[in-house]
Amino acid sequence: MGVFSKLSGGSSKIERQLEDTYVQIFQTLMGMSLSQAKSTFRDLCKQAIHEAKAEGTLNLPPNLGDALLEKEAGDHKTRLMLEKRRKEGVKDQDIKWWMNRHELDRKMMMKVDDMSKLALFIKLKEEDGCSEAEAAMRVKKFFPIYGDPDDTSTSTGDDRLLPFELKDRINIYIEKTSRSDPNGYKREIEKSSSFNALIRKEIKNGKV
Repeated sequence: MGVFSKLSGGSSKIERQLEDTYVQIFQTLMGMSLSQAKSTFRDLCKQAIHEAKAEGTLNLPPNLGDALLEKEAGDHKTRLMLEKRRKEGVKDQDIKWWMNRHELDRKMMMKVDDMSKLALFIKLKEEDGCSEAEAAMRVKKFFPIYGDPDDTSTSTGDDRLLPFELKDRINIYIEKTSRSDPNGYKREIEKSSSFNALIRKEIKNGKV
């Protein structure tokens, strides 16, 4: 039995699907061996399940995005929550894309993002000689940072955290722009105070 089936009391289907996806990603993009990739997935999966259980989100209903959109018109709290996201450029299809996923799927995306950011942070410090502050600033210039946009404890203005619902559109933007105009893409990154600020500008320009 897998980690998920042990801790959530039943279905291990989502765990198997995620393992297949991420083991391949870890091998292809990060150069891990098969055993390293599987071990990394299991470690991240355990962390994701532990966090979800602590937050009480592990067994959220399926297709939660559809339910929220249906509930929006008649529920003030839901309406306010979605209005905040729409002010950040989130569309109905983004809400469905993110919230219709299993919580473990969402958590694993966050974990892999964090792993990539940490790898760059360590490289900047150990290989490029950056201070912690400089390394943290560079990470914010090259990676989108997600969370609650109302949380201004780490950044303000256009550098604020981006809603998770935008993740798919941002990934599409990164892939498309980095391929079609790599030099221009790099210039835009360097000109921006953070990647989040660049994304907010590109949302206004209709490019994300």
